Amino acid sequence: MKGGEEKCGSMEKLKPILAIISLQFGYAGMYIITMVSFKHGMDHWVLATYRHIVATLVMAPFAFAFERKIRPKITLPIFLRLLALGILEPLMDQNFYYIGLKSTSASYTSAFTNALPAVTFILALIFRLETVNFKKIRSVAKVVGTVITVGGAMIMTLYKGPAIEIVKAAHNSFHGGSNTPTGQHWVTGTLAIMGSITTWAAFFILQSFTLKVYPAELSLVTLICGIGSILNAIVSLIMVRDLSAWKIGMDSGTLAAVYSGVVCSGIAYYIQSIVIKQRGPVFTTSFSPLCMVITSILGALVLAEKIHLGSIIGAIFIVIGLYSVVWGKSKDGANPLDDKIVTQELPIVNVVKQSNGHDVPGAPANGVATST
Repeated sequence: MKGGEEKCGSMEKLKPILAIISLQFGYAGMYIITMVSFKHGMDHWVLATYRHIVATLVMAPFAFAFERKIRPKITLPIFLRLLALGILEPLMDQNFYYIGLKSTSASYTSAFTNALPAVTFILALIFRLETVNFKKIRSVAKVVGTVITVGGAMIMTLYKGPAIEIVKAAHNSFHGGSNTPTGQHWVTGTLAIMGSITTWAAFFILQSFTLKVYPAELSLVTLICGIGSILNAIVSLIMVRDLSAWKIGMDSGTLAAVYSGVVCSGIAYYIQSIVIKQRGPVFTTSFSPLCMVITSILGALVLAEKIHLGSIIGAIFIVIGLYSVVWGKSKDGANPLDDKIVTQELPIVNVVKQSNGHDVPGAPANGVATST
């Protein structure tokens, strides 16, 4: 009996890890498909709009079917949070990211976004979602791991080293008629990626707080994507005057919009909401460096991008730093938001914590009985 309980507990701890790792494969696929669509003339403003329209249409039926009874009413404060989330991620982050991707390369962009865990960690400290006590080894592990991860990302960014060309034939055929981005494009792309990382991290932090007052994940995702669709459409109509750019056909642009909308907006936002609620925003973003490793391999095989020695060295540092952060987070225990969520709005379990730390089955939280 005890062995079964331990096995069950281990699986529960593994679920968030496996879910986030799976998302990294999804993001890596998006990098590659999106880059191909850009090379075929897809406009990033249009792509961002179509992406979130697809996500809204896919997630809305599930939100309507499964969350009719638990969906909170939208008050003005909640609406303002939803609007801010729509601005931060679907509008600002996505378009900054696409500008950076078009101006640099898939592997460079995914490598630079490895700074996301560090930025999220800093914001989490500011908003007291994370605590650091240097007398405890778990806190040291989180800080050191974050620094090592950022160091690995900087190595990949600043040091290229000798190129390792995996698919020579594909490189010649794919890049034969393309132009290498100029230095100015790389500067613009790097600044855009930095903007993307900052807004993305802010989105995770605000999402953490929003889940306390609006704990219906599917509905939250649908509303964020719907608001993002409207915002992107407004900006896109201003930025893209050529109506032919909005043409939909059986091409890489449509594939990129459908894939990124379903996998990287709809499903990703939902899974991230669940993991954020359980483990916090820092844990959720800690796995983003894995995406760089996957993207670099796919970029070499599909886009025939060269892998440089600096990327390999940086990847080793990133993996070490990631392991350190995850270990430190595993020793932290519960997400600091958990108590607030359980005792105020979200009926997750039929157990609440007394001030002495003991579990009391079936006890009410703030006068409201909880249920599974």
